Amino acid sequence: MVVAYLSAEVGFESRLHTYSGGLGVLAGDHLKSAADAGLDVVGCTLLYREGYGRQHLDDEGNQTETFGEIDPDEFLCDTGVEITLPLDGTTLHSKIWVYRIKGLPTYFLDTRHPDNSPNHRSLGNRLYGGDDSTRIRQEYLLGVGGIRALQALGHDITGLHLNEGHCTFAALEMLHQGWTREQLSQRTLFTTHTPVPAGHDRFSWDEVEEVLGDLLPPDAQEIADSGETCSMSHLGIGLCGTVNAVSGLNAKVAQSMFPGTEIHPITNGVHHITWTSDSFKLLFDGVDPEWRNKPENIGSMSFSNSRLLEAKEKSRLELRNKVLEETGMKLNPNYLTIGFARRFATYKRANLVFKNIERLREIGGHKIQFVFAGKAHPKDQGGKMLIKSIFEGAKEIQEEIPVIFLQNYSMETGLLMTAGSDIWLNNPIRPMEASGTSGMKAAMNGTPNCSILDGWWPEACIHGVNGWAIGNGEEDRDDDRDVENILNVLENEVLPAWENQEKWLEIMKQSIISSAAFTGSRMMGDYKRFYGAFDTS
Repeated sequence: MVVAYLSAEVGFESRLHTYSGGLGVLAGDHLKSAADAGLDVVGCTLLYREGYGRQHLDDEGNQTETFGEIDPDEFLCDTGVEITLPLDGTTLHSKIWVYRIKGLPTYFLDTRHPDNSPNHRSLGNRLYGGDDSTRIRQEYLLGVGGIRALQALGHDITGLHLNEGHCTFAALEMLHQGWTREQLSQRTLFTTHTPVPAGHDRFSWDEVEEVLGDLLPPDAQEIADSGETCSMSHLGIGLCGTVNAVSGLNAKVAQSMFPGTEIHPITNGVHHITWTSDSFKLLFDGVDPEWRNKPENIGSMSFSNSRLLEAKEKSRLELRNKVLEETGMKLNPNYLTIGFARRFATYKRANLVFKNIERLREIGGHKIQFVFAGKAHPKDQGGKMLIKSIFEGAKEIQEEIPVIFLQNYSMETGLLMTAGSDIWLNNPIRPMEASGTSGMKAAMNGTPNCSILDGWWPEACIHGVNGWAIGNGEEDRDDDRDVENILNVLENEVLPAWENQEKWLEIMKQSIISSAAFTGSRMMGDYKRFYGAFDTS
């Protein structure tokens, strides 16, 4: 059995920046966890030679981007194998590179080929760059080219796992190669993340027909049930037999987006080795070295207060050093550090805590400090305005409440922040957070979550025991209500607990224990149930 796992973005390490945020990092964690479990999974994605762009912020918080070249020889091995695809009346050529984890391969398709036209070479420039014309051709290469690349490298595909609609054309390629509709349905799993309709790619049917040619079945529009444009997610879900969402709440949201389709909840998990800081690895090693192979053991660990405090202080120091190095500013080691780092989409409301500046100052003056990080998509002006508004809020309270913004958010920065913060703040508009894996990483490093009950948090939160809920699961947008809920929790629960070290350490312990249910190992155990149905031997 070989399961082909396809994803438009995969995040394995910071400098190989072929990822934009949670979707790509989750794909990397999925493949790492599959390797740990010894599963016959092979990954495939695209090599974006300019990646997702480097973020630059001026003193006012205005974001600009530069796109430096990735040298694949630094990270990948050339397989020496190439594929060709018919496209635009000519031939698209792609080199194939490989990244291995414990022998498990993930292949990167590269269009920087001397025989390609300039337009075709540029398909591999940037992740989520270009217009619809570029995106549909990237997805053609990923789906159709991905299948042909895996086969060219000797993999006999018996199952497909499509990570979002970007990969849907892979299902059409398997039909073209002889799978029946029934076989495709039985052997394919489709994972949907995005609870926002605008987040699902749509292309004109004319363009789909132009790119796919005879790969497009005559009943495609009927399958997709998506009107004048082709929704890649609707087409994929219409073809695939099994569909999962990435948290219990996300499954309910997806159910309403894709009526008539059974959506299975498989809550995301994070790769425990990747996302545990060095100081916490040492802490866990001292209690139970088997945790590295059996991360579920984290749930039954018992730490002395002194050892836990020592591990946390090392992680806090690493974050303070990072802030000093990058900004020249010093975090106060005695203040409660509130971390907030994620993709700067508008629904995540990164600036919400500054909506009532006076009360924030009154509650947190000379007691708390913030560290923010995150990129807005280069074309997302709303996300860029969120960053700018944080800079504006920071200037108003900087004397009483330090506010830091770390540029160019990456996996490396994410680990430093989730481990070195004291609480992890998350305040999206419920139910628009699909999963929220950064909160799982924080919990694993003894950083309690303080979050709206969205994504994974409703499944984990024991209010006041392992972290705090903001509000009561309200789903109507009310920024005034929600900021008051944040400030009430900070004033009446978080800060009093912070000032009682024994109580705080117990909350940290419970946070770590809770994280054991949200590892990639547990996630792969859930996925194995579906992969098992692919075995046709």
